[in-house]
Amino acid sequence: MWRKYRPVFGSQILATAIAASIAAWFAGLSGAVSAILGGGISITAGLVFVALAAKSAGITGKTAGEVLFAALKAEAAKLFLAGTLLWLALALYEEVVVLVLLGSFVVSILIFSLALFAKDET
Repeated sequence: MWRKYRPVFGSQILATAIAASIAAWFAGLSGAVSAILGGGISITAGLVFVALAAKSAGITGKTAGEVLFAALKAEAAKLFLAGTLLWLALALYEEVVVLVLLGSFVVSILIFSLALFAKDET
């Protein structure tokens, strides 16, 4: 499971670094930090999703309903964590550049969805 997501996380980190560089150019240090926060939130939520999904994938003899429930539980945890971290970033970082934070977050989330198209070599 981790092997499939490894290139996706690398792409997310690269996109976050590019977004931070562009944001630093236009909005200074606050923009760069906002971009890093946005990408970092998405990456953290994605790691939680993969950890929960991998934990349930290791159990054999599960019914289709149990597999679906485990996947939905992992997705719910990802969404809850992402929402909570976004709220914390917006509430606690006073110099946040909202457009940069949300833009970096959305790009990183979209990159995570590319894992659906990755070839599973396990």
